[in-house]
Amino acid sequence: MANKVLKRIAEALERMSPAPLASPDFESADAFVWHVDPDRLEPVREVNRVGLELLIGVNRSRDTLMENTVQFAKGLPANNALLWGARGMGKSSLVKSVHAAVLQQGLGLKIVELQREDLPSVSRLLNLLRGREERFLLFCDDLSFSHDDQHYKSLKAVLDGGIEGRPDNVVFYATSNRRHLMPRDMIENERSSAINPSEAVEEKVSLSDRFGLWLGFHPCSQDEYLEMIRGYCAAYGVTIDADTMRAESIEWQATRGARSGRVAWQYFVDLAGRQGVSLKQT
Repeated sequence: MANKVLKRIAEALERMSPAPLASPDFESADAFVWHVDPDRLEPVREVNRVGLELLIGVNRSRDTLMENTVQFAKGLPANNALLWGARGMGKSSLVKSVHAAVLQQGLGLKIVELQREDLPSVSRLLNLLRGREERFLLFCDDLSFSHDDQHYKSLKAVLDGGIEGRPDNVVFYATSNRRHLMPRDMIENERSSAINPSEAVEEKVSLSDRFGLWLGFHPCSQDEYLEMIRGYCAAYGVTIDADTMRAESIEWQATRGARSGRVAWQYFVDLAGRQGVSLKQT
């Protein structure tokens, strides 16, 4: 009886203080996803991404992010980056494509995707990566915060690093539809109801200021939209009469009430399917 009680106590202590996380095999992949409960880095064998040359209308952001990422991969100083702006204009695609382009240059760089809801665990992730020879690009897609969201405090551990500082081998890239990571109406509401309006939202708004790079993405023009589709057709060997493609693609975007890189890709997927062309690149 006593042995059973001692066993239950031991099991309870193990749950309260789990064994240290085993160091993952970073040689097994170039991309990982961070999971919690339990903490682990899961390797990604094949990253869902497009070629850098297929991202149209974002040349300036592409070149700036590429230069910053190459600097970091070479062990040189580099900034955290916030890619913000219009939906469907290739923000997350650019991060993944730049990572692939850096690998093609023979520079070792690991990308680790972190979900917004897992930000409270980021200090544990940083401790796992700190001191490693590898260099890591932490990536959080679609980052934003609501009025009462406290996750932004955890993000400061990545951007500022607290007393230890951000590990030299880690840089953080995030995408967001919001420049200040929180809705504009919430910013205005807090300012209007605060005793000191200038300080009401300073803590949250200043979070975006901690990113050294702000890269804006704006809605594309019709010419850029058509150029995106032509680029996809050339890359995947899809042929179509220019006038037919123009008429179909314009109708396609009209039915969706939007024009973006995502809408261009969706039209192209439909076109390729109708022509029996596989989009799986070998």
